[in-house]
Amino acid sequence: MLWIVLLLLVVLGLVGVSLYNRLVTARNEYRNAFAQIDVQLTRRHDLVPNLVEVARRYLQHERETLEAVITARSAAVDGLRNAAANVSDPVALEALSSVENTLAGALGRLMAVAEAYPDLKADQTMAQLTEELTSTENKVAFARQAFNDQVMTYNNARETFPGNLFAGFFNFSAAQLLQIESVAKRNVPQISLS
Repeated sequence: MLWIVLLLLVVLGLVGVSLYNRLVTARNEYRNAFAQIDVQLTRRHDLVPNLVEVARRYLQHERETLEAVITARSAAVDGLRNAAANVSDPVALEALSSVENTLAGALGRLMAVAEAYPDLKADQTMAQLTEELTSTENKVAFARQAFNDQVMTYNNARETFPGNLFAGFFNFSAAQLLQIESVAKRNVPQISLS
């Protein structure tokens, strides 16, 4: 009888270790996925000052738009730094989402204003920076999707039985999805066939 109890305890211990390791692995995977977002958002943030500097030469009467982009970029850099310091903090991720959406809106307004200046549109450096920014936006979207997939895997592991028993006991808190809206997605052109 003692052997059966010992065998049962060993099996339960192995299952517990396996579940714990699965939770740690899932948590590390979503943290790694956030690191990919960090890389792409940093690249985006690094492009913004160059874009503003090129636009500044042509948009002397659009100081407010340029300042809005610079302010939004600064807030986004701080938001990214705070979120990267603690990816598990839902408040930090929510704040990052908010400041990134503000930056996207400011960049959208800058691009809309730039359309009204043919010399700026024709500037080779502006065209190159705009292309790099578009490419980076796509990379951010892919990195965000990968992060959110990893968050879903982690949250499923911590919420399903018997993982939920270990998650609560070892303080594995729920992870937050990252929602960054795309300006292009929000401003879908309306087509009228009449």
